[in-house]
Amino acid sequence: MTNQTIRIATRSSQLALWQANYISDLIQKSFPDVSVEIIHVSTIGDRDQRESLQNFGGMGVFTREVQKAVLENHADLAVHSLKDLPTDSAEGLTLAGVPERAPVSDALILPVTATSNKMDSAIIDLESQLDLLPENSRIGTGSLRRQAQLLHARPDLKLLEIRGNVDTRLKKLDEGEYDAIILAEAGLTRLGLSERISALLDPPLMYPAVGQGALGLECREDDQTTIKILSALTCQTTLAAVTAERSLLAALRAGCHAPVGASTRIEEDGSLILEGVVLSPDGKEKLFVSEKNDMENAKELGLLVASKLIENGAGPLLA
Repeated sequence: MTNQTIRIATRSSQLALWQANYISDLIQKSFPDVSVEIIHVSTIGDRDQRESLQNFGGMGVFTREVQKAVLENHADLAVHSLKDLPTDSAEGLTLAGVPERAPVSDALILPVTATSNKMDSAIIDLESQLDLLPENSRIGTGSLRRQAQLLHARPDLKLLEIRGNVDTRLKKLDEGEYDAIILAEAGLTRLGLSERISALLDPPLMYPAVGQGALGLECREDDQTTIKILSALTCQTTLAAVTAERSLLAALRAGCHAPVGASTRIEEDGSLILEGVVLSPDGKEKLFVSEKNDMENAKELGLLVASKLIENGAGPLLA
């Protein structure tokens, strides 16, 4: 692979660029003779900062143009937040690499007060944190999954759309547009903003998005050189976990913005546990299924959990 150049297609947001540069570093550490070039791509999700994600196509709004750059040979690989990547592969592309996963939790962020430069960063109990929020608090999140789970716990909360990069959202919070916002712990950690986390939102109250905290690396399915490079970056434990989660989502025929959450963990005996939830958008109904299998059967595990959720009535909730 001497003198090989790998072109990485990525969105231009601060977080997306962090992710692309992180992958660039991993490639160059594993393959010192390979050069890396970053190719910036604008997506519809980046250009339209006002419309709700669900209103202009939700699924794929942060990935389609990046995938197109690879398909048209303007780049060799695309770096995605795996939670944004549709489970149906784009024709001509393959998910060739899944590096080690970052933390998967959602995080509750409270505003910086006028008398303090930042909130107390101690991670405190979720339920007591929600109890501290006044009745009818305005919570900023564009995720239907987060909205449904918050409403399931606190029907009084006012769930409001919020768009923009992480800094923009934090600014809107601190300027008083919201009483709190929800962001992924992984993104805050990657950007060095973990001190802004007021509480981690974990299961059973808040299940993460499918693939949350993981990166997905796509390349052309006939590009064996890039496939070999990306395969070397893959964490097999992470791959098994996200395979189960994405299999669950695909079998439910639900998009990446549906009110579906999933959590995986590895037992001491090496088996993989998958927990899945489906909620009604208003949070009034919640279905839960948990199953386990060997990591080698991760896809079948996702199908099993999905089939049991469907048996329990998930279809009408997702419709």
